[in-house]
Amino acid sequence: MSRRTVLTTAAAAAATGAIPTPSASAADGRTPVPAPTLRTLRAAADHAVAKVRTVAPSVTAFPVGTKFEKWAYSQNGDWVGGFWPGTLWMAWLHSEDDAFRTWAIASAEKLAPRQHDTGTHDLGFLFYPSWVTAWRLTGDDTWRTGALRAADSLIRRYNPRGRFLRAWGALNDPRNAGRVIIDTMMNLDLLAFASRQSGDPTYLDIAVEHARTTRRVFPRPDGSTPHVFDFDPDSGAPIGPNTVQGYSPTSCWSRGQSWGVYGFTTMYRRTGDPELLATARHLADFAVGALTPDHVPVWDYRAPQQPYDIKDASAGAILACGLLDLAAVTGRRAYRETALRLLTALSETCLTRNSARAEAAVARCTRNRPAEDGIEISLPYADYYLLEGILRVLRPRDVDRAIDLSTV
Repeated sequence: MSRRTVLTTAAAAAATGAIPTPSASAADGRTPVPAPTLRTLRAAADHAVAKVRTVAPSVTAFPVGTKFEKWAYSQNGDWVGGFWPGTLWMAWLHSEDDAFRTWAIASAEKLAPRQHDTGTHDLGFLFYPSWVTAWRLTGDDTWRTGALRAADSLIRRYNPRGRFLRAWGALNDPRNAGRVIIDTMMNLDLLAFASRQSGDPTYLDIAVEHARTTRRVFPRPDGSTPHVFDFDPDSGAPIGPNTVQGYSPTSCWSRGQSWGVYGFTTMYRRTGDPELLATARHLADFAVGALTPDHVPVWDYRAPQQPYDIKDASAGAILACGLLDLAAVTGRRAYRETALRLLTALSETCLTRNSARAEAAVARCTRNRPAEDGIEISLPYADYYLLEGILRVLRPRDVDRAIDLSTV
């Protein structure tokens, strides 16, 4: 079977939810899910949706993390504001209860001022699961227009000399002007969306250049990545790896590795560039090999106390989504099987089932270990990606409607 045939089959499966049937020599990325696993995942999704249903009527801002099991909030959304409306949209797809749709729209509307925010690279995190999803599920062009404005703000952060989007700091702030982080791979799909919707290739061109720069400097020979890579912002010359949230510049922060797997796979789907797919697989193979037997990632795969270090369930939920995506475009059964083990492990060992007080669905997440900030708490992106991952298995057509799983 040719590579084109395999990819065409996988793309059709992603769009329709069908099970592809590659030749016997090719692994099947869409094998049936065992009934016990389906029951576990449905129960986890039910738990997550029940938690959201309980807390949503009183939410007037954006959850950023828990303190003593209760959500703490940001009024403007910080970098995580898109995940609460995104979670509400996933809850709507799972439950078909229009209350979640109403709450999702009201929450997303509060992000409107951020369309013009040129001080962050996180506009994809802010606007894809909220405004792009809202447009895809409602057809209201207000959401599409706002997402395009956010993409306009994001491309202003592009440094053409180094061919990267700077991560942090205002445009006129020289600090961090040459700092690139692995997380930005997840913000590029907003630019791909903008090119598809506007017909202007500039957005996607910038996304591709950033992805190629990241592919060139981040992955180590074994497939691990640092959190940060620094450039000279004036010349664009590379300086070297660094970290903020990892243990060291030579370690591998697990959530960042998950961002890389998911982000490179998405960019492959938007471009068909085989080098981006190869990078996604390289990063995925390292992450899968670094998992502990319990399938809940430690916060850094190379921290001195791993594999007995503190956990980050959010890294597992993100990685599961990325691996399901990767299985769909490659037809590799092993990626899908690992994703199912990750989702099952999170569902069995990381949910807040035993706490009536807890407002989030997923526990055992770690926000920033080096700063001792949010050690094994709940985080909004863990809840979002757990639901996205489970619904990719249970309701792939609905997830495609929400976030677009198509491949060029």
